Amino acid sequence: MAQKITVEKKGYILLIGLNRPEKRNAFDVDMYWDLAKAYGTLDADEDLRCGVLFAYGDHFTGGLDLVQWVEPFSKGEYPALPAGSKDPFGIDEDNRVSKPIVSALQGICFTVGWELMLATDVRIAATTVRLAQIEVKRGIYPVGGATVRLFEEIGWGNAMRYLLTGDEMNAQEAYRLGLVQEVVEPGQQLQRAIEIAETIAKQAPLGVRAIIKSARLSRVEGAKAALERLLPDLLPIMKSEDAQEGVRAFIERREAIFNGK
Repeated sequence: MAQKITVEKKGYILLIGLNRPEKRNAFDVDMYWDLAKAYGTLDADEDLRCGVLFAYGDHFTGGLDLVQWVEPFSKGEYPALPAGSKDPFGIDEDNRVSKPIVSALQGICFTVGWELMLATDVRIAATTVRLAQIEVKRGIYPVGGATVRLFEEIGWGNAMRYLLTGDEMNAQEAYRLGLVQEVVEPGQQLQRAIEIAETIAKQAPLGVRAIIKSARLSRVEGAKAALERLLPDLLPIMKSEDAQEGVRAFIERREAIFNGK
């Protein structure tokens, strides 16, 4: 039986694929657990610097396999995550992957797909992308982070326009609003996401993770808290081998080669 979540190392990159195309990658509890474990692998492996989240088939995901989620939702909780895993929705700020993730999207990207996208850092969409939060059409509401993150990214009115109606958003509108950073022809989204991930992976890993940490701190605790940590959090990085390599590369006018130490 094929794995519903595939994991493949490609240099410093971890490719993570939703692999249930015969069901439009309907997201069941097993996929939630396996995706969390894949994010845990990305976070823990020092040889990995960036993740790429993508999907097999014509669609990213049709959304939750809702029947499987009725039981945990009826208890008011998510299924417990395995040890060593990371929250794929990034709702638990103390258990988020600390490295960047680039997502590659195509076709239908409903409900949980939109929320998985919002928990990634850079998003590449094929022209075929159809985004929608249709929970209100199913008698519930989004609980994977969209009610918090969407208005932060595109403004209150724009967010409510889609959250309250369940209407679809196409790739061009998603790009206009800044939800996705590039729109490409169908079939090119994964390769473009890998290219961006490889560029990220060439940068200083300590600096990359510090950027993610600082930006998230600002989002959760406010700009003042993040600003107060800028120089204190820079101190240990300044003592790193990578900081020294960065200075040497600048003086020698060459591309730096970082080792993450």
